[in-house]
Amino acid sequence: MSRYDAAVVGAGPNGLAAAVELARTGRSVLLLEAAGEIGGGTRTAELTLPGFHHDVCSAIHPAAMASPFFRDLDLDVDWVQPPVPFSHPLDGGRTVALYRSVAETAAGLGDDADRYRSVMQPFVDDLDRMVDVALGPVTVPPTHSMPFTRLATVGGLPAALLARTFRTESAKALIAGVSAHAIASFRVPGTAAVGLMLAAIGHGRGWPLARGGSAAIADALGRRFLALGGVIELERMVDDVDEIPADMVFLDVMPPAAIAMARHRIDRAAVRRWSRWRPGPGVFKVDWALDAPIPWADPVSAMSATVHVGGSYDQVRVAEQSVARGEHPEHPFVLLAQPSSFDAGRAPVGQHTAWAYCHVPNGSD
Repeated sequence: MSRYDAAVVGAGPNGLAAAVELARTGRSVLLLEAAGEIGGGTRTAELTLPGFHHDVCSAIHPAAMASPFFRDLDLDVDWVQPPVPFSHPLDGGRTVALYRSVAETAAGLGDDADRYRSVMQPFVDDLDRMVDVALGPVTVPPTHSMPFTRLATVGGLPAALLARTFRTESAKALIAGVSAHAIASFRVPGTAAVGLMLAAIGHGRGWPLARGGSAAIADALGRRFLALGGVIELERMVDDVDEIPADMVFLDVMPPAAIAMARHRIDRAAVRRWSRWRPGPGVFKVDWALDAPIPWADPVSAMSATVHVGGSYDQVRVAEQSVARGEHPEHPFVLLAQPSSFDAGRAPVGQHTAWAYCHVPNGSD
């Protein structure tokens, strides 16, 4: 049996990225995956009818365009950029949207136009360093002190406090929709950072999708890994890390699985911490095979692959607070993706795919 410098358990997007990074250093790397294909949450399958290709989990990838890893890797993925990163329909046929231009977005926010520009423009102007701070390792002192300070002071707020700085329902709804990606109560500190960073990335890099489906990302990472000399073993269940012929082992798995396979290799304090881990809220997702595009009441939503269907700020806030309390909201916040409007190969000629999900308490039937 060959022995490797390193092994990665779990070939989801994070495991794939770790394996590629290790292989780029010249190390011999083994990637182990229990499923029959790589990708984890970045898979694409015919979930409804033949010829309709649906993303199993992730569909829209804002961070992929901004992350240091993808910026440096120059991955062989054809990114499709919808004209509008995301839209948020409101009652009465009105829609607020985040455009690539901060000024164009601000123009749709009425009395909050100047306020939106003053909050958002610094994040957009310093986007790469902001993303490095948000996604990179924590260092003391911070590698980029000014972006760190801005992200900690403004982004560290609860989304509820960020929303209070705006007066118009349009601006509040825009902030609510993008902050709800945190899957947390708007009272939680740091939820503003999720909204601000995703909005800034939308302005600076867009909210793209991968042509052909999210599996194209996993496949490209897999090809790069193999080209670097890596080895992939599918349908390989790991019960004990000592079974793995490698000097270093990296686990891209949930804490309970990590404890099960490596308890004897982990210090007791870490085992105690990991044992306290509990899963957060989940999602309830529906996939559709459609015979026509979605007939939105407004033209803006037809220009976006991502549509936040949640109503007003208060409606979104109440829905997310209900989920955080372990309850099913009466009117859930719904995130909808319509990739075939921008990637015709996702469905047979003249037909379409779409999916939507809402947040639900963990363990929901």
